[in-house]
Amino acid sequence: MRAMERSPLLVDLALQGGGAHGAFTWGVLDRLLEESWLQIDGVSGTSAGAMNAAVLADGYAAGGAQGARDALDRYWKAVSDAARFSPFQRGPLDRMMGRWTLDSSPMFVGMDLLSRLFSPYDLNPGNFNPLKRILDECIDFERLKASPIQLFITATNVRTGRGRVFRNAEISADVLLASACLPTMFQAIEIDGDPYWDGGYSGNPTMTPLVRYLNSDDTILVPINPVERPGTPKTAAEIMNRLNEVSFNAVLLKELRMIAMLRKVADPGNTEGAEWAKMRMHMVPNTLMAGLGFSSKLNAEWDFLSMLKVEGRKSAEEFLARDGDKLGVTSSIDLDVLLEGV
Repeated sequence: MRAMERSPLLVDLALQGGGAHGAFTWGVLDRLLEESWLQIDGVSGTSAGAMNAAVLADGYAAGGAQGARDALDRYWKAVSDAARFSPFQRGPLDRMMGRWTLDSSPMFVGMDLLSRLFSPYDLNPGNFNPLKRILDECIDFERLKASPIQLFITATNVRTGRGRVFRNAEISADVLLASACLPTMFQAIEIDGDPYWDGGYSGNPTMTPLVRYLNSDDTILVPINPVERPGTPKTAAEIMNRLNEVSFNAVLLKELRMIAMLRKVADPGNTEGAEWAKMRMHMVPNTLMAGLGFSSKLNAEWDFLSMLKVEGRKSAEEFLARDGDKLGVTSSIDLDVLLEGV
């Protein structure tokens, strides 16, 4: 069915975090925003997913779908421009071989070793983060409060270990920085007297608000961290990379498992139960990330970000071709497989 023949459909989005790999999500969003029949009700995002979500919602408030696409373009270009002065650059051999990794970058290797001995309070006492300026320039936070797209941004409370979900009226540059605050790189961000770290530790992204607070029944998950990766990691870098992927996926998988269980026992006749019973889940395919290591999440070269955007658009195109007709009708992924062996 062609897009022009489709009735408008409310959907919500769940955007994972992953540093520069979030440019893949940029491509996915760019393609989905071309479909006028898809109307975004709300977005849950963490870390880079939070940045994409806030930029999208603000851009949409300013100029609809095209405004959101333009805003995302500006944001990622600003990130790349700032990275030209970053000490994290690919080595000559990696450039020659066409590899996006920073594993052989002397500065990355040095900072990686230093971060195991010193904290960001030692290495970055001023807590400088170039994203602060970029966010202030790219997002109108007053306009964001009135955006028709509802936001749910997750950050992890360091004191309690629990996730906190921030909504439109609460979102600021500090909230977004908190959602992306890796504790080995940046000092905790203080909000309302409490310190916060990366939201990936408590919800990557948080799913339940999409069911509880939105009118849409279709959730499109855009993953960044591979759930499965072939082989056994053996080098120190491979082990650390896989450990990060497992830990940042654990909460999401647990929440999806809980949703699968609630859907099985939900009473369609009960208002609360009906919300879970009607929920339809979809996921944009992402096979690219299994071939990228952890260090490339810090690579913000324009060529790399542009490649990720192109791949994200391709994946969204594949999703629409394969599962577009299921949107508004039925789930295109089977959550029940998560209950196997439970």
